[in-house]
Amino acid sequence: MSPATPLSMARRRRRHGRLTALTLSTVAVLALAACGGTASSGGGNGNTLIVGMTASDIPVLDTGLAQGQGYEGLRFVGNQLYDGLTKFDLTKGDQIPKIIPALAESWEPNADLTSWTFKLRPNVKFHDGTPWNADAAIFNLERYDDKTSPNYYQELNAQGGLSIAGVKSFKKIDDLTIRIDTNGPWAYLPSDLATVYFASPTAVKAEGNQGFAQHPVGTGPFKFDSLERGQRLVLLKNPDYWAGAPKVDKVILRPIPDPTARTAALRSGEVNWIEVPPPDDVPSLKSQGFQVLTNSYDHIWPWVYNMTKAPFDNPKVREALNWAINRQSLVDNILKGTAEPALGFTPKANAAFRPESQVYGYDPAKAKQLLAEAGYPNGFTMTLSYPTSGSGNMIPTPMNTALQTDLAAAGVKVELKPIEWAAMLNDFFVGKIPDNADALNISLSYQQEGFWRSWFGSDSAINAGKYANPQVDALLGKAKTVLDGTARSDLYAQVATLLAKDSPWLVVVNDRNPRVLASSVHGFVQPQSWFADLTQLSVG
Repeated sequence: MSPATPLSMARRRRRHGRLTALTLSTVAVLALAACGGTASSGGGNGNTLIVGMTASDIPVLDTGLAQGQGYEGLRFVGNQLYDGLTKFDLTKGDQIPKIIPALAESWEPNADLTSWTFKLRPNVKFHDGTPWNADAAIFNLERYDDKTSPNYYQELNAQGGLSIAGVKSFKKIDDLTIRIDTNGPWAYLPSDLATVYFASPTAVKAEGNQGFAQHPVGTGPFKFDSLERGQRLVLLKNPDYWAGAPKVDKVILRPIPDPTARTAALRSGEVNWIEVPPPDDVPSLKSQGFQVLTNSYDHIWPWVYNMTKAPFDNPKVREALNWAINRQSLVDNILKGTAEPALGFTPKANAAFRPESQVYGYDPAKAKQLLAEAGYPNGFTMTLSYPTSGSGNMIPTPMNTALQTDLAAAGVKVELKPIEWAAMLNDFFVGKIPDNADALNISLSYQQEGFWRSWFGSDSAINAGKYANPQVDALLGKAKTVLDGTARSDLYAQVATLLAKDSPWLVVVNDRNPRVLASSVHGFVQPQSWFADLTQLSVG
């Protein structure tokens, strides 16, 4: 995930116009790059962070709809405008982030883990002065998940409600206490709630759902200032933030999906932070004094096989492809060390990682043997749908082209079918592979524990590959009954072992989350996470 949610059909129809505008923007960026720039430049904007995103547009600004550009939308929009009841601790770079209190100060489950009581943080206000309390919490939960309430918002439920799909009911206990009841045990509910954000009830009621998305109001560290769709979002620091005012005064988000254009914008000083530089540019960026940051995080870059179609209903075919690709060559020659080979289903920055889960390798002869045993001695032809950019997708066209070459050597001819990122998510999060392709390339994660079931549970509505294994279902079900996180990670490790036997994905690499900052950006910690804490950095 990257985990993310679909855009509405109306916004999908507008994407061609946006892409035209983005193309013009890219030309402008490249022209500016000709003016030169330094690692310390930032366009003379003072204490302002200007981010070049991989996204093709700014996501919709309503709470759960911020997921419309994947986890990058949550990283730079959702987590800046809003808070959840919980959040990830992003202050350390040397450990996997843990869930810590946010708008809830504490929480407690009942004995069978089917009911959770949350004590809300006192003295918190939304950006418009509306108090944060149990009434505000219930209003938002009704927007997400109560079809009987006049506050219910269907689009928010479809896109942002995945994290609370198992909630049965919720109620106010007192002004600073709520209870959430679930449909069965849910041991890791606090993890799944980290991206369930809360909006000002006053603003939603005054603006309506569509109006609120144009003028969002949360409790987060930054306030909305202005939006130019397809161009920029401007956020100002919240001086009254409950966790302390951010050190940076302003954050400007720029969607620049072309990696070359992002790097040009950085070098020219138009931006002072970019996501995912072209790997070939990393050495020169370092030599010019830019900060090139990487870290392991909970990321996997796979092809998700469509297991309802031959030949991918055959496990030997699925395994064969996992032996046919040269991951190390991809990492060395295409990604220049900004990723690690994925030899199994669990990233190293996940608590469920075990060395013994790394089972695949590069063995073209074994790949051909498995294909022959499966009845395909001469290989076959397949189609792959893949995004051209987007959150966690790295440099998908060169990567998929390299994989296409590896697989051709094993007799598997791959037709690459590029698609715009948001349009892909529109299909993926209703459980479809775009264009009815044989496989889907998409950036995914298990950062929130519920994603294990989302990707591999036979009853999951967003299990796009339609994988099903009763043993996996049983382990995922058991995980919901175990409160101890270490014990749950052991269960997920068992799931990973079963996945390695079934090979529902072609696992390729684990990203190291490369980003580049100008030397004028100070104090940022690169966490082992998809997310980033922007409150402790400054520019100058």
